Amino acid sequence: MIAEGTVAFESLKEHDVFNGQSTGKFTLTLTLDEKSATNLESEGVKIKDYEGKPQRKFSTQYTVPVFDLDGKPFMGQVTRGSKVRVQWKKGNPHPVHGTPPYLEKVRVLELAEAQGSIDEDF
Repeated sequence: MIAEGTVAFESLKEHDVFNGQSTGKFTLTLTLDEKSATNLESEGVKIKDYEGKPQRKFSTQYTVPVFDLDGKPFMGQVTRGSKVRVQWKKGNPHPVHGTPPYLEKVRVLELAEAQGSIDEDF
């Protein structure tokens, strides 16, 4: 299954950290386009709303292959704001949390410029 969106948060090279501890998972949180959000919901995946836009976290315990537009391995970090397409598979449905989407592959459609930590105008 396929979804597209804009990267909000990513942990594709190192395990995600929550409350100072590793979760043991690689994750990618996307702000989704409407079509992808609708498709995910139709598969039983719960979507969160962030500032009026649909968002979803995809995760896996395995290293995620990341590709560029030409299908070649992507080198570097997938920066916040980058447009990506993900391939995912359904996990087993949970009565409260819905169906988990497990991340399988990522294709970078448009790489966003990295946000610097230093204010250039300072």
